[in-house]
Amino acid sequence: MTAITVAELVHGGQLSDADVIGAAEDPVLDVRIADRLEVLDSVKPGTAVVLTGAAAQGGWTVEMALRLAWEHAAACVVAPASAVTAESTGTLADRLGVPLVVVEEDSLIAAVRIASAVARPDAARSERVADVAQRLAAAGPSARGVLGVLNGALPGVSVALLDETGRVLAGRRTDGKPLAQVEIPGLAVLVATGRKRPEDLVRSLLELAVPGLTGWAATRRLASERDEAGMAVLLDRFLADPDDERVRAEAVALGWPLGGGLTAYAVHRLGPGEPARGGWRIGPLIPFRDGWVGWREDEVGDTARKLTTALGHQLPYLACAGGVAEQSRSLGEAIESARAAAQVAAGAGAGTVVRADRIGPAQLLAALPAESLAGPARTVLAPLIEAGLVSTLDAVLDTGGSPTEAANRLGVHRNTVTARLDRIRTLGFDVDEPSQRLALQIACRVLRDET
Repeated sequence: MTAITVAELVHGGQLSDADVIGAAEDPVLDVRIADRLEVLDSVKPGTAVVLTGAAAQGGWTVEMALRLAWEHAAACVVAPASAVTAESTGTLADRLGVPLVVVEEDSLIAAVRIASAVARPDAARSERVADVAQRLAAAGPSARGVLGVLNGALPGVSVALLDETGRVLAGRRTDGKPLAQVEIPGLAVLVATGRKRPEDLVRSLLELAVPGLTGWAATRRLASERDEAGMAVLLDRFLADPDDERVRAEAVALGWPLGGGLTAYAVHRLGPGEPARGGWRIGPLIPFRDGWVGWREDEVGDTARKLTTALGHQLPYLACAGGVAEQSRSLGEAIESARAAAQVAAGAGAGTVVRADRIGPAQLLAALPAESLAGPARTVLAPLIEAGLVSTLDAVLDTGGSPTEAANRLGVHRNTVTARLDRIRTLGFDVDEPSQRLALQIACRVLRDET
């Protein structure tokens, strides 16, 4: 059974209407009513001293009580507001490190409240949890409201809602090891950091926030999906008739860039999941066909670099590839060009970004559907597979037909490559015939990707 602290008494506890001056982290082990200053001579360490009568007649008596409390390592001094009139009293409490709790109610009533909490700290915490639960219910499905209640109920503790990347969605977070954390379905975690508090209490309060934050997440997700569906419909309408004044007005209201020199980008999904659009910083990210598209008034190179960074840092848990189109005044053409580039990038793997103006034969070959071509490729190259000559043919074709460059790649002598080429020709493969050469290069590329 962990002793209750002064902070717990004052912040959301039995003395929640009181004000406290100075640090309030010490545990309260006992309570003592002092109607005379002489009573403080026998106070034990960790005692909450409650001033009444002659000991609470004015500022000088409260200040003397603070000095005596400091000498005897008391937990705090509780005084009526009528006795704390001088600013110097609070300054002294702060300098001595003895919390001064100022109450508006009768000091004897405060003493009874403290004694009850000291005798049954677990019950006192349960009452506190119940009070926080009521305030959380009143806050409703609001991240700001819920975290405001939690931060108010846990003085010296910062509570924050973090997404799957550790980015703060709401609240505030301090450095240091978390005191407790609780998962929120559909989001990530609710984390409490800061001054030491009973872990069970902190966790209990965090768990009380789960329903409200889950409701907030669901509301936000539905709103996001509704907005995304609306943007997708608006984009279709715009592409169908870019000159429609009403459509253009809606697009401008959403902040879509529609001037000249637009650089479109596309994101191609390689696996299940949805992007965390809340962390997307490039520009629009609109559902379109089998992925997402957007555009910006920026150069192709800058857009490609930003898209590469975004795929790696803003969508780290979603396998995607991206494509960037050349600048164009026609948004429809730019989007189709970006989508084609994204398809090529998908062949190279997650995180790859391909510029449409830099697509060459190698990039096109990388985009081939290897899973559907693997069987035909093995059939075409069967004689070479049996003879162990596929790697030689692949190296020759990939280096433009140069035996010397192929030999350097394979790490063999040029004459060895020449002899192997003669053997390849005797097996019926003419690497110099254009139509056959292309088919062989595709087949070799597919088998290379398999290994």
